[in-house]
Amino acid sequence: MKVVKLEDVLGTDYDVDGGNWVSRRLIMKKDGMGYSVNDTIIKAGTETHIWYQNHLESVYCIEGEGEVVTLSDNKVWPISKDTLYALDENDEHLLRAKTDMRMVCVFNPPLSGKEVHDENGVYPVDED
Repeated sequence: MKVVKLEDVLGTDYDVDGGNWVSRRLIMKKDGMGYSVNDTIIKAGTETHIWYQNHLESVYCIEGEGEVVTLSDNKVWPISKDTLYALDENDEHLLRAKTDMRMVCVFNPPLSGKEVHDENGVYPVDED
């Protein structure tokens, strides 16, 4: 059994500030679950280009309001509390936050915990 409290992650290497977002990594690759779970705050007024070429992601919004724009078709998807979106086709997208948005993010394959987006909005594959 594993129990993780957010307060135990804050201020550690698993509390990652990406500029437009802060991601608190709760379950990581080392935990052997086959996926990872992050508690992420997307900062109000930001736009972040993301393209997870190596990961599938499901995102559940538990606070705030914003939108996702899929770049393949420029479709705008409103996101607010109690909304989940799944990037099931490695969708290149923009994430825009109107207010601070608190998101629960699940990745497959799992993240190691210290990733940050590269210049293309990609998380690299953890080969370890």
